[in-house]
Amino acid sequence: MILPLIKLTNFVFGLLELAVVVDVILFYFVPPHNQFRRFLDRIVWPMLLPIRRVVPPIGGFDFSPLILILLLELARGLIIHILLLL
Repeated sequence: MILPLIKLTNFVFGLLELAVVVDVILFYFVPPHNQFRRFLDRIVWPMLLPIRRVVPPIGGFDFSPLILILLLELARGLIIHILLLL
């Protein structure tokens, strides 16, 4: 019963992490009015904005996507750990 929940958790967090990476890449190569980029921005930016408020760009580099991926990995591990304890 727990294994499908763990697989689902891995899948959802994997998709979120992929969305962050693709959104960062598209930011540099695709115009902002592109529909796919706007779709990803609507998913990723609400998670990035709180991080950007706390961690400003350092030396012109925005580390918020990297921090978001680390936080997603931490959340994934925590959820899976909790599921394994059930």
